[in-house]
Amino acid sequence: MAGRRDTELVPGGTAARLDPSYGQLVGREEELAEVHARLRDPGGPRLVVVRGERGVGRSAFVRGLGQRLRGEGGAVVVRVGCAAGDAERSLLLALRVVRVLGGSRGGAEAGCGRGGARFDAEALAAVEAEDAVAMGRVLVAAAAAGPGGGRKPAAGAPGAPGRTGRAGPTVVVIEDAHHADADSLGLLGRLGGHGLLPPEVRLLVTAVERGVVPDADADADAGNGFGAAVGNGPGDRLPVERLVDAWPAYPLVLRRLGEAEVTEMVAGRLQATPQPDLVRRVHRLGRGVPAAVEALLTGWVREGAIRVADGHAFLSVRVPVPLLPYDHPLVAELRALGEPYGTVAGALSILWQLGRAAPARMAAVTGLPAEEIRAALRALGRAGIVEELTGPEQPDDPGAPSDGDRGVRGWTFRLPLVEHTVRERLGPLERARLSAAAVSELWGEGGAGTGMADGTRTPGLLPEAADVIYEADRIADAGVLVDRRGAVEELVRAADLLLPDTDEPGTLRYLRAALDLIEDPGTREHVLLRYAKAAYAAGDYPRARATGEEILRDPADSLSDDLRQDVALLLVASTAASEDWAQLSRMTSAHWWRDLPLPPTAALTGRALALCGLERWGEALEVLLRTESLWRTGTREQWNPEWFRVCAEWVLGRPERFRQLLSTPYGADMTPDSMYALSMAAADQLLGVRDLSGAERLLEFRGLSKEWLPPYTRFLWRHLRGSWDEALADARWMLANRQAYNPAPSHHLLPARTAAMLLARGRVTSARRLLDSARTLREGPLELFLDHAEAEVLRALGEPREAERMLRRGLVVAGERGHAYGADELWALLAELHAEAGRFAEAAEAVTRLEELLERTGGERTRLLWLSTSAVVAAAADAGGPDLVRERLAAAVELARARAQPFETAVVLVSAARAGAGHEELLYEAYDLFGGVGAALWRFHTRTAMREAGLPVPDRRQVTAENERLLATLITEGLSNRRIASVLRLSEDAVANRLTRLLNRTGLRSRTEVATAVLTGAYRLAVH
Repeated sequence: MAGRRDTELVPGGTAARLDPSYGQLVGREEELAEVHARLRDPGGPRLVVVRGERGVGRSAFVRGLGQRLRGEGGAVVVRVGCAAGDAERSLLLALRVVRVLGGSRGGAEAGCGRGGARFDAEALAAVEAEDAVAMGRVLVAAAAAGPGGGRKPAAGAPGAPGRTGRAGPTVVVIEDAHHADADSLGLLGRLGGHGLLPPEVRLLVTAVERGVVPDADADADAGNGFGAAVGNGPGDRLPVERLVDAWPAYPLVLRRLGEAEVTEMVAGRLQATPQPDLVRRVHRLGRGVPAAVEALLTGWVREGAIRVADGHAFLSVRVPVPLLPYDHPLVAELRALGEPYGTVAGALSILWQLGRAAPARMAAVTGLPAEEIRAALRALGRAGIVEELTGPEQPDDPGAPSDGDRGVRGWTFRLPLVEHTVRERLGPLERARLSAAAVSELWGEGGAGTGMADGTRTPGLLPEAADVIYEADRIADAGVLVDRRGAVEELVRAADLLLPDTDEPGTLRYLRAALDLIEDPGTREHVLLRYAKAAYAAGDYPRARATGEEILRDPADSLSDDLRQDVALLLVASTAASEDWAQLSRMTSAHWWRDLPLPPTAALTGRALALCGLERWGEALEVLLRTESLWRTGTREQWNPEWFRVCAEWVLGRPERFRQLLSTPYGADMTPDSMYALSMAAADQLLGVRDLSGAERLLEFRGLSKEWLPPYTRFLWRHLRGSWDEALADARWMLANRQAYNPAPSHHLLPARTAAMLLARGRVTSARRLLDSARTLREGPLELFLDHAEAEVLRALGEPREAERMLRRGLVVAGERGHAYGADELWALLAELHAEAGRFAEAAEAVTRLEELLERTGGERTRLLWLSTSAVVAAAADAGGPDLVRERLAAAVELARARAQPFETAVVLVSAARAGAGHEELLYEAYDLFGGVGAALWRFHTRTAMREAGLPVPDRRQVTAENERLLATLITEGLSNRRIASVLRLSEDAVANRLTRLLNRTGLRSRTEVATAVLTGAYRLAVH
C-alpha cells in the first residue's frame, strides 16, 4: 500500500483519480432484482419497457441486467441499438432483430448458424419492398430458430437447458427505441399480441421518458414543424405505447438518484469519502442524473480540482463548473435540433428566472416572434431539455399572457449543468445583450435599486431564482450596456451580502465587474481595496497581494490615512499567508517602507506586523514602544499597532495588557471587519494556549456567535471541546485546499493539533508525515508547537532520546527570543521524559522552569501542567512526601474537570491514577472520555493501567474489537511488529500473537490485505 498517497493528510492533498473498475449500479438494486425475477419467470411479462430521461442510466441498467442473466446461465441476451435517424427507415429495427436472432450479424452472442444467411436475405428483401407481412414471417421463423440459426447450444452454455431441463429466456434488448421506426415497433406489437413469437423470447426495451405536454399543444405544433423536429408530432411515442399495449408488459421508469445515492456513487468513483459540500454541489448541478454526476466528476478530476486528503475527497475552492462536451448525450439532442432551438435555449439560460416575462425579452433580443419562441419552448420541453414551471401565479407577475400557457409560471432547464453549459457557450456580446434585457426587466422604469439590501425578494423573479446572485450576475455580464452608477451600487451591495465567500467566487466577480465600470479614480480605489480584502478573506492570497501592490503604485488622494494603513497591513498579511518569508523579512526593515506613498503610522504598522509574522516579537515590541508617540493618535489608526504591542507582550510572557484589552470595548470609529478580525485573532491566541472558556467569554463579550467562526478558529474550538471528528474534517478541508494559514503565534497550531489527534487514534506515521510537511527550512514562524507534537510521536515510537532532543531544540529557540507562548508544553513533556528515564534532577529542573513560566504568565493551562507534572515527578522520585503529591494531583484533577476539555481531563486523570491519587474512579472516567473523542491508543493504555491496578475492564467483546481495530490501524500505518510493540508497550511476541488472531478472525491472509481492507472500508465487513 506504499503507493497510495491519497490517504495522507498533507497540505494540498493529492489529485483525485477516477476508479475505472468501479461499475456498480448505485440505487438500482431493487429494480434490477425485480426485472430479473420477471424475465426468469416462465409466466412473467413478455415485454419489459425501461424508461427514463437522458443520462439516468438506462443503458447501464440493461447491461447490468444482461450480465446478471448470463452469469446465472440458461439465458441468452442479444442487443439491438437504435440511433437518431432510424425512424425514417421503415422496418430497419425489424431487420436488426432478425439478424441477432438468426445469427447473421449477431456476433459471438448470437452465433452464426446455417439458417442465419437465409433469414438475412429474406429480411433484406422485405425491407426493400417495405413488406411488413413478409418481415413478420421472417421474424417468427428467426425467433423460432433462436440465436445460432437453430443450432442447439452446448450443455452448460448460455441458452442450454438448466438442471430443470428447461431452456432459459432469450432476451432481445432494444436500446433507445424512441429512435426506432414505427413500422418495426408496430410489427413487433402485432406479433407479440397474437402470440406468434416463441414464449421464451422476451423483449427488453429502453426509451427516453420525454416531457409531457397537453395534446392540444402537440397538435398545434405539428403543423409548424416544431413537433416534427423533435420527433414529437402526432405519431410520436405512439408506436412504443402500442407495443406496450399489445404485449403483456412490465413498465419501469428509472428515477433520479437521491443525495445518499449520489454520495455512494461519488465515493465509489473516487475511492474516497466525499465531503458533504462536494456531494451537495454535484447533486445541485446534476439533480441525481448519473450521466451528469459522471460528467462533473470527470471534468473536475481532469482539472485537478478534486483533492483527496486522509481518504476524504474535497472540491477545491473557487473552481469553475466544467462544461459538458459538445457530443455529450445531455446536450447532443439540443445540437441535433438546430435552429431556432439553440437560440431559444441560449436565451433561456440567461432569462428563465424572469418567468413569463422571459419570452417577450427573448423576442426583443433575438428578433424571433414571441409565439415562435413559445412554441420552441414547448418543443424543448418535449425533447426533455427544459420543463415548465406550473403553480399559482405570483402577485407581481409582469404581464402574464392570456394565450396557450395555462397555469405556466415559466420555463427552466431540467438540469442545471445543461443550463450552465448552454449559458457559458454564449458569445460575450450575446450574453451581454441578454443580460442587459434581464436588468431592464428587473429595474423597470425606476432604474437600479431592487430591494436586495433589506433582504426582500427582487420583484419580477421566480421563487426558484437566487435573486441576489441572479441580478448581480446579469449586471456583471451586461457591463456597459446598463446604467454604470446603478450597476456599481448593486454589484457592491451583492458582494457585501455574500461575504464570507470561499466556495464560489461571487464576491470577487462582482467587485471586479464594479471596478470595470467605475470611472472616478477615488471611488475605484476604495472598491479596489474592498476587492483586495475580499480576496484575502477567500484565501486568494496572491490576488490580495497583487491588488495591494497595485493600490500602492498610485494611491488616490481620496484614500485616507487609515485606509492606507489597511493597504499596508493587507500587503504584509498576504505576503505572510503566501509563505514568502524572504520578502516578509525584507519588510521588517524601515528602509523597505521609506519610499512607499504611505503616512508614517501606516508604514510603521506594516513593519511591526512583518516582525510579528516572523515571530521577532522582541524587535516588534521595541519598535512600537520607541514610536508610541507617533501611532497613539486616539483614532482608528491606533488600534492595530496597539494590538501588535499587546500580542508581543503576551507572547513574551507579559499578559496583563492582553487580558485588559479583551474586555475593552472597541472604539466607535472601528469598522465591522476590523472588529471581527481583531476578535478572531484574540480568540485564536486564547485557544492556542487551550483557554477555551476565555475564548468563549470573549465571543460573548463581542457579541459573536460560534457560527461566525472562520475555519481555523472553528477547528481549534472543536478540538478543545472534544469534537474530534468535526475538527479533523475542518483540518482535512483546510489542508486539501491550502487554506490552513493562520498568523503567528498560532501559525503551526493546525498541523500540531491535528497530528496529536492522529497519534491518539493510532495513526502514528500519518501524524509524523503531517508534521514533516509543515516544517520549512526557510525563515518563518517558530516551530514550538510542531516540536512538541513530534516529541509526542517519538515518545510513542519508543525514542525518548530523540524526543528530548526535539524538545530542547525548541526550548533553545524560545529562550533566545524570550518566547513564553507555548513553551510550557515543552517543559512539561521534557520533565516527564526525564522522570521516565530516572533522571530526577533534570526532571526537577524542568519543573522549576515550568513554575517560572507560571509565575510570569499566570496561565490556567500552565498551572494545570505544573500541578500535574510536578506531582508525577515527585511521585516517581519519591520526593516531597505523599501528602504533597496527593494535594497537587487533587488540585490538578479539580482544575481539569472545571476546564471541561475531555482529552485534557482524561490525560490528567490517568496521570493522577498512575501517580497514586486513586484508581477506579479516575481510570474509568478517563476511559470513557478517551472513548468519546476516539482516542483509541490512549484508551488502550488506560485498559492496561486498569489491569495493572486489578480493575475489571468493561465489555470484553468491545475490548477485543477495539484492540484488533487499533492493531489494524497500526499495520495500515506501515509499522513493523517492533514499532507496534513500542507503541502499544508490549513485547514483539505479544504483537505477533495478536496479529495471528486478527487474521484468523477476519479471514484476511496478510498484513497487506489488512491494510487494504482498512483503506477501502472493507475491514468492518471482514470483521463481521
